[in-house]
Amino acid sequence: MLELFKEAVLIVDIPEKGLQKGDVGVVIEVYGDHEAYEVEFMTKHGRTIAVETLAPSQIRAIDNDDIWHVREYNKVA
Repeated sequence: MLELFKEAVLIVDIPEKGLQKGDVGVVIEVYGDHEAYEVEFMTKHGRTIAVETLAPSQIRAIDNDDIWHVREYNKVA
């Protein structure tokens, strides 16, 4: 279960927003009894890329065994 202001890992691609599986965002709102989450995705320097309402099936908490990975953001045309 994800909590407010905790990191969340995207587990599906959202190509129309330029987001890929593995991208990390921050939970900025929890809806109902964790039925959905508002997640903000941003660059390392804090520029917001997308704010998405996501189902629990689309994100997960960061695990202690996760490996961080960096990729260049490709803007959606």
